Parts: sequence; structure tokens; C-alpha cells
Amino acid sequence: MSAFDLQTYSFEQFSGVNRLFPLPNLVLFPHVMQPLHIFEPRYREMLEDALATDRLITMALLAEGWESNYEGRPPIRSMACLGRITTHFRLADGTYNVLLLGLRRVRIVRELEPKRAFREAQLELCEDFYPPQEAPRHSALQRQLRESLVQLLPLLPDVHEQLDQLLENDVSLGMLTDVLGYTLDVDLREKQALLEETNVYDRAEMLLGHLSVLSGNLAGERAEDKFPPSFSAN
Repeated sequence: MSAFDLQTYSFEQFSGVNRLFPLPNLVLFPHVMQPLHIFEPRYREMLEDALATDRLITMALLAEGWESNYEGRPPIRSMACLGRITTHFRLADGTYNVLLLGLRRVRIVRELEPKRAFREAQLELCEDFYPPQEAPRHSALQRQLRESLVQLLPLLPDVHEQLDQLLENDVSLGMLTDVLGYTLDVDLREKQALLEETNVYDRAEMLLGHLSVLSGNLAGERAEDKFPPSFSAN
């Protein structure tokens, strides 16, 4: 079963406070499924608390300079992604393998005073925004993204299946941009910028720029692979 098939979480149940799982190398997006291996004691405690209650965890990206205080409470980026545990498996050594489904962008309003080993924060849910005055852009951007993706598929064997599934589903422009933003191999800062952009049309424009650069880079790599050219038998 894909993330597209899963039932939507009812946000009426959301308390506005959630556990934070900050990492230096991951930006989670709504609508995608992220495998995690949870081994640090504080995050095992976080997971067990989530499993006992609402199964929610908020993934956040650590801000620059986190290295000097990773074991403490280093700064994090203010836009994050609320996720819900769909599957978990406890290993013999007490660590966990988890599948986390991204649900919604959230803005960290303030961190709470520490009561547990893990961090918690008050969060604001962020909706995708489709400016009414820019509605004419909608169909053109969706078409351009799909066309760019179709052209790139042969050059992306590692993610061909996921992207092919995306094209087969009738998904919204917001979901399309989120799954692409998660899947494409772009810099973490660029992924975070895509997460922070709630204007779906602007997010689509950003992605089209990344796709154009990626297409050029991949085409260049293929050309280099074919050099030197094969010589004529004559």
C-alpha cells in the first residue's frame, strides 16, 4: 500500500503540542513515507511515548552550527513536518525500525520547557496556499511538472518506480510538489526551502528550476560516460 492510499489523519484530534525529532540530514515532506532506525535512548523514549498515545512525531532539520551541541538542544529550523507512525518493529537490542508518514507542514511556535529526555514544542498547522488571483497558473504548472518528470524518468533508475507511481495517480499540485521535493536529489537547504514554501504555485516554480538543472546535469553525465566515442571499423 502506498502513501497515496492511506487514510488522512483527522487534525481535529491534534492538540497543537508534539514531540520533536531533529536530525541534521533529513527533510520530511507531507504525503511521503520515511523509514527510520531509532537507536538513541532519548528518541527511543520519544517513540515509546508516541506509540502509547497519538503516534505523532514532528521531524525538524537542525540549523547550522548544531555539531557543537548535538547531545543538547541545538537550534532547529522553524518549519517542520508532522508525521504519524504507521508501522514499527522493536529489535532485540531495544532499537526500533519505523515507517513514518508525513502529514502536514507545521511551524514551531515555541519549544516547551524540557520535562522528558526528548524535546517538545507548540506547533501551528500550515495549509497549502493556492492564491486565487494566480489560479490561471495552476494547470500550466501541473502540466510542466509532469512533462519534466516524464523526460527525467529514464535518467533516474533509482527512483523510477516511485515517480512512475506518482504520475499514475491523480494527485493534487501540492502533493505532486511535495513528493517530488522529497524524492529528488537536491541539497538539504533547497529541500528545506521547498518545505518552507506554503504557496504551492511558487513551490512548483522552484521545483521546475531544480528539475531543469537536474536534467542538464544528468544529460552531461551521460555524455561523459560515452566519451571517448567508439571508433569506426573502417
